[in-house]
Amino acid sequence: MIEGVLKTATQKMEQAIEGIRHEMVSIRTGKASPALIENLQIEAYGSKMPLIQLATITAPEPRLLVIQPWDKSIIKSILKAVQSSDLGLTPLHDSNVIRVPIPPLNEERRKDLVRLAHKITENGRVSIRHTRKEANDQVKKTEKKHQISEDEAHSGMDEVQKLTDKYIEKMDELLKAKEEEIMEI
Repeated sequence: MIEGVLKTATQKMEQAIEGIRHEMVSIRTGKASPALIENLQIEAYGSKMPLIQLATITAPEPRLLVIQPWDKSIIKSILKAVQSSDLGLTPLHDSNVIRVPIPPLNEERRKDLVRLAHKITENGRVSIRHTRKEANDQVKKTEKKHQISEDEAHSGMDEVQKLTDKYIEKMDELLKAKEEEIMEI
């Protein structure tokens, strides 16, 4: 009984960690990373599509991204999307490719990015705490139906708390690593 609840909670918490990890990758750190722009929505073929589905994105140098669209007719849409994003990047059009230089971050921008990383992490913590509440509610329902004893319910809730602590710690480690990466000059 409790094993199923723990398994479900573990899966949900793991998904929360992966979601946070994915969001953290998109935070600019002063180093070129294709993940920085791969999910930008581009107006192409009558709908919005992620850039990764329309072009090859490479980082040939630490401070440069190169976008090679598969269809040259969407270059203007890509330029517009990169410029209008909140990343503060200015793309340069060079015949068949778009070059996106990554400027160094100033101190104020670094602090803003750290605040953004904290906000993303807090959203992840809320998600994990919500999963804990669901798991504890499940354990309580099982106890009320007399399928498990009161002692088993308490030990089950203790296990859920240990699981929660473990995933919150993982999330804090992700935040700490991202903070160090952002503040690195």
